[in-house]
Amino acid sequence: MNDRYDAGDAGYDGGPYELVGYDEYGRPMYRQVPAQQAAQAQPAAYDPYAQQQGYGYDPYATGQQPPVPSYDPGRQQPAYDPYDPYGSQTPYDPYATGTQDATGYDPYGQAASSGQQPRVAEQTAYIPQQAGPAQDVTGPGESGPGPAQDVPGPGESGAAPDYHTEQFAFVEEPDGDSEDVIDWLKFTENRTERREEARRRARSRLIALLVVLALVAAGGVGYLWYAGKLPGLSSGGTDGAAAPAAAQKRDVLAVHLHNTAGGGTLTALLVDNTTTQQGTTVLLPNSLALTGDDGSATTLAASVDDDGTSGTRDQLDTVLGTSIQGTWRLDTPYLQNLVDLVGDIETDTDTDVPDPDAGKKGAAPLVHKGRDQTLSGKMAVAYATYRASGEPENARLQRFGQVLQGVLRKMSSDPASATVTVRTLAQILDPPLTDKDLGAFLAKLADLAKRGDYKTALLPVGPDGTLGAQTGDSVVKDILGGTAKSPGAGSAVRVSVRNATGVKADTDKARVVLLNGGFTFLEGGSAAGTETASKVLYADAADRADATEVAKTLGLPESAVTKGTVSSGADVSVVLGSDYAPSAS
Repeated sequence: MNDRYDAGDAGYDGGPYELVGYDEYGRPMYRQVPAQQAAQAQPAAYDPYAQQQGYGYDPYATGQQPPVPSYDPGRQQPAYDPYDPYGSQTPYDPYATGTQDATGYDPYGQAASSGQQPRVAEQTAYIPQQAGPAQDVTGPGESGPGPAQDVPGPGESGAAPDYHTEQFAFVEEPDGDSEDVIDWLKFTENRTERREEARRRARSRLIALLVVLALVAAGGVGYLWYAGKLPGLSSGGTDGAAAPAAAQKRDVLAVHLHNTAGGGTLTALLVDNTTTQQGTTVLLPNSLALTGDDGSATTLAASVDDDGTSGTRDQLDTVLGTSIQGTWRLDTPYLQNLVDLVGDIETDTDTDVPDPDAGKKGAAPLVHKGRDQTLSGKMAVAYATYRASGEPENARLQRFGQVLQGVLRKMSSDPASATVTVRTLAQILDPPLTDKDLGAFLAKLADLAKRGDYKTALLPVGPDGTLGAQTGDSVVKDILGGTAKSPGAGSAVRVSVRNATGVKADTDKARVVLLNGGFTFLEGGSAAGTETASKVLYADAADRADATEVAKTLGLPESAVTKGTVSSGADVSVVLGSDYAPSAS
């Protein structure tokens, strides 16, 4: 590394030096100029800026400050030399001071002139690629370093330059794009808030859509109802209701409840009218008069005990004129299990029912009187079989009907699920009824019960067990179809006999005669008064011949045969008057 030397250094020949380059640290390197070249190129008082630039000066040579050219921002100014702040480039002599080892240099590549330079308090290495360090500038005749200051040009004072605000680009001015900024801020809202707003809008639209759909659906249903085209409620229901009772299709199942603890039976018919979509439980009093296989008179209760399910079913078909597809024997333990399987039932109870297992009187009742009472299996059995002292038999029968309807409301409407419930009972059914058939039938009735299209009706019978005068229209004809069953070829003609002679024994005598004649005897009861002439009535012209044969069998004149109203379930009705002579038959 070369050290910098001044031309006036005492240790050398005094020749000038010229800049030849910079070392790797950015410091200038010089070489000595031959004496001949130096004499030709350099005058005695060499001032490179005076010859080339025209504005350098030597404060030691003349002592006067030549005018400095004014500052021209458009012209490139010479690089600032920290070692010669006044513009004169004179090599620095480190041996003159004994404290500095830095060398002066000419950044423009010109040779340094001899002459004494002002002392610099501190020297810092200079890298041409970087700006020189800020330092104090000491003028001639000053004793120490002073504050850093700008060098004024010719004609300028030493005061700071006067800058104007329009020279700077950062001055705030009214922005005409403020609306764009606001729009951008709106666009960059929080993502969660935008999603919540989208959800609220979607929810509002969904609610509005549902309201519109509901209004459209209501209007469509109203129009169909007004036009009579609503299925099940308009055209279908109207056609079914308007169809003759005999033409309506019904599925009927007989249910016999056997009280295994207290004895006795209760009977009801479960009717599914598939034409009118109406379900009904028809309660049959035990006093209902029936005719046995031998033609003898009997009651429903006696028939269930003596003839069993199949014989009773046939007798009910004969009396009521209906067609029963099957019989379900339901003992009280199975009823209790059934109620527990469907999950208890709710019904309105009309009386308090004591606990049959209570060991003493005054115990709390098992079933309380009230509305919407929840009954377990044990409570349902106790309520269905309870009859208070002095109550009619029909009171217990009606409670049994309430329990049946409560079970149907809790039964599944799905045939498969209802079949599983029936099979869970592990009950042996009377043929031809099967688990699958019973489950499917109960599922259809359960659907009607849940929709509110289900009712319970009591079959009215007289004190003697015969059907009342209004029975044919209210229950047998409207609900069961009445005379819908026509006798098949070769079957016996059903004859209903009503005694109006005033002699009770005449009924038994007429039954024996008709049974011997091959007819089916139906008990028609006794009239409140007596009639003079006997009558043999038929409803259809096809039954006139059968009515004439009945009159001959009873010993009545052919003139007694006439067209009229026939008792329900009968082909021919006979009213015995005072002119009836049993001995003549």
